[in-house]
Amino acid sequence: MSAGACIVGIGETAYCRKPGSGLSQLGLQLQAALHAIADAGITPAEVDGIMPFPNLGRAEEFAANLGCSNLRYASTIHMGGAAPAASLGAAAAAVEAGLAHYVLLPAGWNGYSGSRARQTIADDVASIPGGAIARDFYMPHGFTAPPQWYAVMARRHMHEYGTTAEQLGAIAVAMRNHAQRNPRAVMHGRPLSLEDYLASPMLADPYRVFDCCLETDGAAAVVVTTAERAQDLPADPVKILASACGQPYPADEITNRKDIFQTGLTIAAPEAFGRAGVTPADIDFAMIYDCFTFELLQQLEEVGFCPRGEGGAFVEEGRIDLGGSLPVNTHGGLLSEAHVLGMGHIVEAVKQLRRQCGDRQVKDSEVGVVTGWGDFGDGSIAILAR
Repeated sequence: MSAGACIVGIGETAYCRKPGSGLSQLGLQLQAALHAIADAGITPAEVDGIMPFPNLGRAEEFAANLGCSNLRYASTIHMGGAAPAASLGAAAAAVEAGLAHYVLLPAGWNGYSGSRARQTIADDVASIPGGAIARDFYMPHGFTAPPQWYAVMARRHMHEYGTTAEQLGAIAVAMRNHAQRNPRAVMHGRPLSLEDYLASPMLADPYRVFDCCLETDGAAAVVVTTAERAQDLPADPVKILASACGQPYPADEITNRKDIFQTGLTIAAPEAFGRAGVTPADIDFAMIYDCFTFELLQQLEEVGFCPRGEGGAFVEEGRIDLGGSLPVNTHGGLLSEAHVLGMGHIVEAVKQLRRQCGDRQVKDSEVGVVTGWGDFGDGSIAILAR
């Protein structure tokens, strides 16, 4: 396998849940960006492409603060949590086409100490998944927050396929177990049992507290360049074999879809595997965007790791654990490491392929998958390799 573009630098801040990280939203992202640039073995002045996360920064302010004096490429993919994995494909295309030499992808926020989601959706309709439809038809009836919106799909899956609360709990417990091997994880040192999960308060049936991702402060970033340039850089490059993204139809509504389980990933995954020349059976690990437990289960199905309706049995049998047939989110994911908008999943995939994960290392890993989930089911996928 070969690829024309690679990830050559990764960077993270510390992750925390406390009154304040001490840095602004931009400051966190700049810190992660500087770590990624240093890891790549280049200088900030060599970065000539920047792809900020939607609504969390502008390329101009990153360039001005970092000293990127030759900015030639700037772009943002507006797909919420699906943006980072989708951006890998755009960044790869940019460097392969010569539009930029080194593209920086930063993402981060004060997701705990800053404004809460409820304040955001009340203040700005453009920030609501679904936009005016959610504002006019969901929110007046108390259908106001992501756990409620996505719970509709989870409950329908339970009705159609017999998926159980214990199976959702198996996902939460697996993510927490992985976090115990990751000192950077917010939930490191705080184990979770299935009994703990089942005893946690119900928020939006079937979602309990431990079905929901963390609110955290933090940032992560990666640097993308061509495979040719990567040969002259110090860190082990990770190949971007393929990246693809898609949206469900309609993208701004959930309850009236003909197929409530079809997401953007349903479209994107076959395209990415076809481009990469691999199949789900070839994948050594998966970093699945786990905003909620069921969304992880649903993406396992839509990517093709198991047939639709069999995700519950798949996760219940331990296949997603370290040592299982498909280790998932070995860092703990959004559920137990930190919520840095999906960029942390890419960073962990690079660490796995560089063999830098210590006692959470997936043995002999060669090919991994990263997914993204945004808004009402926008989906993205990137296939990475050593």
